[in-house]
Amino acid sequence: MESGKWKVENSVKIIGAGLAGSEAALQLAKRGIKVKLYEMRPKKMTGAHVGEDCAEFVCSNSLGSSDVTNASGLLKAEMEILGGELIKIAKEHAVPAGNALAIAREDFANAVTEKIKSNPNIELIREEITEIPDGNVIIASGPLTSNELAKSIQQFTETEHLHFFDAIAPIVEVDSINFDKAFWGSRYDKGEASYINCPMNKEEYEKFYNILINAPRIEQHDIDKDTKFFESCLPVEVLASRGVDTLRFGPMKPVGLIDKRTGVENYAVVQLRQDNSAKTLFNLVGFQTNLKWGAQKELVHSIPGLENANIIRYGVMHRNTFINASQVLNPTFETKKRQGLFFAGQITGTEGYTESIAGGLLAGINMANRILEKDLLILPQETMLGALAHYITDKAHLAHISKRDGSLRYLPPQPINSNWAIVSPMNLTKQERKNKKLKTEMLSKRAIETIKDIIL
Repeated sequence: MESGKWKVENSVKIIGAGLAGSEAALQLAKRGIKVKLYEMRPKKMTGAHVGEDCAEFVCSNSLGSSDVTNASGLLKAEMEILGGELIKIAKEHAVPAGNALAIAREDFANAVTEKIKSNPNIELIREEITEIPDGNVIIASGPLTSNELAKSIQQFTETEHLHFFDAIAPIVEVDSINFDKAFWGSRYDKGEASYINCPMNKEEYEKFYNILINAPRIEQHDIDKDTKFFESCLPVEVLASRGVDTLRFGPMKPVGLIDKRTGVENYAVVQLRQDNSAKTLFNLVGFQTNLKWGAQKELVHSIPGLENANIIRYGVMHRNTFINASQVLNPTFETKKRQGLFFAGQITGTEGYTESIAGGLLAGINMANRILEKDLLILPQETMLGALAHYITDKAHLAHISKRDGSLRYLPPQPINSNWAIVSPMNLTKQERKNKKLKTEMLSKRAIETIKDIIL
């Protein structure tokens, strides 16, 4: 494609071909707008990516629940109504995961990459961008933004650049799992029995726990006493440090997981979820970790059923970066001080794969509307995506009255994912408020109707 044929006023530069950037590019392209999509991999890799494909899943391979009465499930439903592209590809490359939407990560990334490469309106450029370009720009560089670009963003935003840390879970080969001890099943037998479950009695759990809390960790030079972790991606060793039973009420909770061969409800259970379409690789659910690799091997092999597990990928920790969206962005994801510059994805302060795709969808639609001289789309807070956009761009929830002097201060933002607490409440009866299932059904129905009314 010859760059000379591009019309500057009708073209867009997107920085980052992750989930948000890929979705934004496809949204613009199908509206006839030319896109230059910049991705620094493989010339410059990050601390978490392993390949060069667009839209690579670097941590879990799950997009969360598909149930519309779940916050994440509603967000997916809204994206489908709005014409989301990656959510369609995700469903085409889904793997069994009970009531969740999990994908074969390599197949998904390959499919997204091919769709982008074959689109005549998108030019994929393997090049690192170190400064915010002029013109129409969407910054979707993600939480692993390079240091050079991060400095440019910090100068533009005139605010302190924030960061937190998360981690990746190990992946094991299914043929190396001992199914004399492990069993297939889903919690409460909901959906297909698609998880591998490794049960523990009290003695086995205590042995596992002692190995974990005494295991050496990989030193991170940029981690200090003020390090922030995102709660849903806490390293398993950090969770364990909160108390001996924390894991048994978290990722290792045994409720609803009974081996039909024994009929016993176990003391703790480690679950593994399918990671590729061939069903040869499974990841340890909730086992994000920053332990040294030798310690990880000892820990994994202490789990009943995984004594001889072949660990294909060890867990690692990486630093994530995001802006203070309440100071920088409008709920359209366009910056307050520069028209035609948008941010999308986790760099805005949302967390989660589904949320990243949704941010790219909204930024892509609004960039197209900006170029086509249409009104920008501001989704109402009755919708999950609208609630997310409003929450991260409104500093009201960050307001804090100092106990020391009574002054009004603003707390630093924390990454957030989709949840019912940020959605505008409904006028419900006391009985409806108490019935959680009924309440979420009503909120979900209202959101879907609202989205449909917007696009009609």
